[in-house]
Amino acid sequence: MCAASCLEGASTGFEHRAVFYRSTDELVDSVVPFVRGGLACGEPVLVALPPDRLAAVEQALGSDASHVELVDMYRLGRNPARIIGEWRRFIEEHRDAGQVRAVGEPGWPGRREAELSEVALHEALMNLAWDGGAGWRLLCPYDASGLPAYVLDEALRSHPLTHGVSSDQVGYAGHQHARERFAAPLTAPPPQADLLPFGGDDLAGLRSSVATLARHAGIAGDALDDLVLATHEVATNSIAHGGGAGELRAWGEPGAFVVQVSDAGVIADPMVGRDHVSDLDEGGRGLWLANQLCDLVQVRSSVDGTVVRLFAWL
Repeated sequence: MCAASCLEGASTGFEHRAVFYRSTDELVDSVVPFVRGGLACGEPVLVALPPDRLAAVEQALGSDASHVELVDMYRLGRNPARIIGEWRRFIEEHRDAGQVRAVGEPGWPGRREAELSEVALHEALMNLAWDGGAGWRLLCPYDASGLPAYVLDEALRSHPLTHGVSSDQVGYAGHQHARERFAAPLTAPPPQADLLPFGGDDLAGLRSSVATLARHAGIAGDALDDLVLATHEVATNSIAHGGGAGELRAWGEPGAFVVQVSDAGVIADPMVGRDHVSDLDEGGRGLWLANQLCDLVQVRSSVDGTVVRLFAWL
């Protein structure tokens, strides 16, 4: 590809594109030209896919694979709220390059419903994260043969481009879609969930109670310590920013132990907890830390209050 072609094709903003595939061959046929196009223009390229798909793309790239940062999305995307931080890291490392491109597949068949819900929120928030920011391209593959239809519908709503079709034809819902998802309520906790109201003097007892409940559910070792610390951070936020008190609920479900902290506060920024730079202030640090410690975190906030749900996989 000539230099003129690269300049003509340079992105002046964030290009967020989804591609649906139905076989590994279709995935490779979509990803490899996108990656090679970036390499031909001297752009740094990162590819984050589930291991089997990553191996197929690496093999198809041949010697070009050595010039690409290859990342296991099972590791990176275990908690989807961590992915934006990785994209920021990659862009910052290569800011002198002028433009970068990446491939990221955060949703795959077999993910729990709560995980897929967070994938949908993450993809919608991507459009807020780089609104008017760095010019770069992100291609997001979706397995149309294995993912539920509602996940594919959400992909259409959160990606301005899909298969090169313009946004008005595929239903892109813009920034408002991200804010609506962030404000939408989570499913109700089960009626048998343990309920622990708390205030400013109850944090020590709250940590002890969560540790006991989680241990009985089968959480142990570092996972237990991480969950207790994350709960402490979120409950501290409730006391500081949610009216001085909150409610904790805890329950087990298939394959997971869940802790939910709710309060009367309202979070205005749906990006909270996802950006290690802006989250280092007093209000965002606790949620950022919870995202690093827990297998999955769900945050929803509206005029009715804030709910933070922490998951530890069994």
